[in-house]
Amino acid sequence: MRPIEHFPLFARILHWLMAAMVLVMLFIGIIMVSTVEPAYHRLIDLHRPLGICILLLAVVRLVNRLLMRIPPLPETLPPALRLAARTSHIVLYALMIAMPLVGWGMLSAGAYPVVMWSDFALPPILPHDPTLFAILRGLHTWLALILFGVVLVHLAAALMHGLLLRDDVLPSMTGGRRHRAVDDPAS
Repeated sequence: MRPIEHFPLFARILHWLMAAMVLVMLFIGIIMVSTVEPAYHRLIDLHRPLGICILLLAVVRLVNRLLMRIPPLPETLPPALRLAARTSHIVLYALMIAMPLVGWGMLSAGAYPVVMWSDFALPPILPHDPTLFAILRGLHTWLALILFGVVLVHLAAALMHGLLLRDDVLPSMTGGRRHRAVDDPAS
């Protein structure tokens, strides 16, 4: 038996913390578009700083990912699934960085402050421009829908690895302790 290679603890903590934050953010966004005063403003007050936290953690996570050695994908995984795994991770990182930047740019173009807490707001990153605000608002919505879809596919892939393929992919991120024989990839 050989032990499963795990992602480093810091990477696993970042992964699960960001997974929770992204899911909360997506649900806040969904609820926000169908909510009226005063709940809408309370949700906005959560949405803006949470988005900036996701942006900062995504940058930390990307740097960490580029600097660390990650567990290899199982040899039994077909090339198409290997490519899908790599591509989906690139798309997830891109969206976790692009979404908050587009949101911040959208608010800047709309002349709305990005309030982190009561006395601190981020500076605008784009000039006030109602047309640009409208474009970025639509882009922010489309990126959110794409992110929601990619998260669902990512979750489905994790479940496929954990429940159907029963390979080392899911335990490498959960810290699971399952072992398998070196010469028996199906066990």
